Amino acid sequence: MTDRIEFYSPSDLYGEFSNFAYPMEPILTMGYVVDTSEHFFQAMKFITTDPAYAKQVLKASGPGEAARMGRDRSKPLRKDWESIKDDVMRIAVFTKFTQFPYLKKRLLDTGDALLVEHTDKDSYWADGGDGSGKNMLGKILMEIRGYIRNPSSDKRDHNRIMHRIEKG
Repeated sequence: MTDRIEFYSPSDLYGEFSNFAYPMEPILTMGYVVDTSEHFFQAMKFITTDPAYAKQVLKASGPGEAARMGRDRSKPLRKDWESIKDDVMRIAVFTKFTQFPYLKKRLLDTGDALLVEHTDKDSYWADGGDGSGKNMLGKILMEIRGYIRNPSSDKRDHNRIMHRIEKG
């Protein structure tokens, strides 16, 4: 097993770890049906400030379009976005990798490898291309991998996060 697994594009060897990757079926999370985890993540930026726009993001033609819409600063972001965005990603990743057995297996098959979203296009969710980034998506994937292996954490934490995301 490789000690370090890098991913970025859905066409990469581990491309299914990308938020732009389409699973075999739409994802159902928190009552929303979405094509990709990127759709969900971007829509949650507006769910409390502009629900109609959030619905448009959920129905975007693809993950790139959802990302573009999520960067539209003419629309008001929820005020707590910076404090909640990691939890939104946790819900998106948790749902994607527990809803589909083949994705769960793929994640578990990484063993204890370090998972790294490798790109110079993002220094928060990825490694910044040179390792200086936070790699938060990789860290969340590893966190979810650990939870799947040992689901001993209290389900109330999961429900608390979902309530916080919906209500703001």
